[in-house]
Amino acid sequence: DLTSEMIKTRKLPLMKDTRASDSSQEEAIDQWARRRKQFKDSKKCSSTGGSSINSTITEGSINSEDAPSVDLGLHSENEDRGFYTENFHSASWVFRGDDVSPDNSPRCLSKRPRPVAIRERTVKIAKGTGNYPWGFRIQFSKPILVTEVDTNSAAEEAGLQVGDTLIAVNGTDVTSMPHSEAANLARKGPDILTMVVGSDISRYPNTPRPTCRGYLHKRTQSAILKGWRKRWFVLKHNGYLHYYKHKKDEGKCRPLEVTKLEGAEIGVDTSLGKPFVFKCIPQSGNRIFYFCATSNQEMKRWLEAMDKAVHPVHQNHVWVDVTLHNTTLPPLAIKNPECLGLLHQLDRSKDIWIQHYCVLKDGCLYFYATLRSTPAQGGLYLQGYIVSEQSLGSKRSVIELKPPSEEFKTFYLCAENVNENKRWITALKASINKWLPLHQAIQDFMNRPLEETRM
Repeated sequence: DLTSEMIKTRKLPLMKDTRASDSSQEEAIDQWARRRKQFKDSKKCSSTGGSSINSTITEGSINSEDAPSVDLGLHSENEDRGFYTENFHSASWVFRGDDVSPDNSPRCLSKRPRPVAIRERTVKIAKGTGNYPWGFRIQFSKPILVTEVDTNSAAEEAGLQVGDTLIAVNGTDVTSMPHSEAANLARKGPDILTMVVGSDISRYPNTPRPTCRGYLHKRTQSAILKGWRKRWFVLKHNGYLHYYKHKKDEGKCRPLEVTKLEGAEIGVDTSLGKPFVFKCIPQSGNRIFYFCATSNQEMKRWLEAMDKAVHPVHQNHVWVDVTLHNTTLPPLAIKNPECLGLLHQLDRSKDIWIQHYCVLKDGCLYFYATLRSTPAQGGLYLQGYIVSEQSLGSKRSVIELKPPSEEFKTFYLCAENVNENKRWITALKASINKWLPLHQAIQDFMNRPLEETRM
């Protein structure tokens, strides 16, 4: 890698013209010094594991073995806001409701009447054409109810659902407004209709997004070294393919390269005369990546996951939209929080504790800089996490948030004292307990006696 950097440097103005002026020579030397410093810095691991909520990778990183990395500015919206969501998107989760009694099935599996879990979220709909440019219908009722959403309409694309209730239209509260006035607000407003709606987050489980991890051999395209190198690949739920030199580097070092798979061409390749080879041509089309798996089964596993990333489902689960809506609110404006107060979070890259004002609601922990800050700096989706009190270094009592799988990050938090830690631990466990993996919810439902209604 250092050799390739030196070769690139030979193309600098200093080497092009021996008669260059002193100023151009100095400029070339400075450029070489900057590139050399960048290269050295890129070799150092920059930790993102369990610490920095807003960790990012810079555009144009020269860490790649073959070429500069792809711009990483295209993350999902909640990741842009500093959320860690990996565990939530790796599986289907069911919200059990505010009443988490083990005797009750989740509302989406039960025929018994169950209280709905209404939460506010923001929906933005781009105006279409025709007589009904928004693509949905509302009912003459209080609250105003969405009764129909047209297929392939702007409303469906924005995530509006039948059963949503209107709370505000273009910033105006409509909870006590006649149906006709609310409709006029939408018609006379801008081409982007912004509505705050109430949605039942227990109605449907979320759809898992593609993830895949494992070693693959990658064909190098360097002008100096050609061949196959074994690398650790990680396909994230946001459709980006990361790779590292070793498995242990994930979460501790920057990836060597990141590639966006949406719109890419993928498929089996036979041109190289090697078994279990498949290729990926990103939408930009300026490179072809060749990968080699260890078996046909492993190759199919990767192709299936990558195909889902190539054709992603962009619509969020309603609960994700709820969390995005909450991040725009001041901390004390989040309704019915389960716990709030100051917490310190361990930044393991710097071995320091960073203070946040935190709000816990429905299995999501929101981080604010201070009590009066807006918007939220980030947060954690806690579905499936195990909460316990541990000792860590000089601290006798810290809160450990441990994921169900080693591939996800572990987080450490600490309140002002032991009693505050215990208060947070109790609240965190209760909040996480509101969610069940879909397979477990189905199994529990099948093991219960048939539901009957007494008349």
